Amino acid sequence: QVQVVESGGGLVHTGDSLTLSCAVSGRTSGSYSMGWFRQAPGKEREFVAARSWSGSTNYTDSVKGRFIISRDNAKSTVYLQMNTLKPEDTAVYYCAAKRTVIISTFAHEYDYWGAGNQVTVSS
Repeated sequence: QVQVVESGGGLVHTGDSLTLSCAVSGRTSGSYSMGWFRQAPGKEREFVAARSWSGSTNYTDSVKGRFIISRDNAKSTVYLQMNTLKPEDTAVYYCAAKRTVIISTFAHEYDYWGAGNQVTVSS
C-alpha cells in the first residue's frame, strides 16, 4: 500500500508565496511520477503540475512562470512552490503518484492520492 500525504496549505494574500509538500511512503519500489491537481469550489479537479522520476516537468498554462514542482527522490517527497499567488489559485490541492515514469496531465492515470490541502488566497 502507498500513502500520499500533503502539507503546507493555508491562507495567504495576493502576491504571496507558499510551498506545498507531499510525502510518499509505503510500497513505492521502482520509479514513479508525481503530480499536483487542484479543485476549486464548484469546479472540476484540474491538473496543475507534474514531475517525472528523471526530472521532466509539465505545468498548466495558468501557473507557468509562477509555480515550480520539484522532488527529492531520496526523501520520497515532492514540492510545489507557488509564487505570486492569485485569488483564482484558491482551491484544495491534491498530490498524486503514478506508477510509471511517464508524467500525465490526466487525473485518472494516477494511482495514489492524498487527502488534499486547502490553499486560500485573499485579495
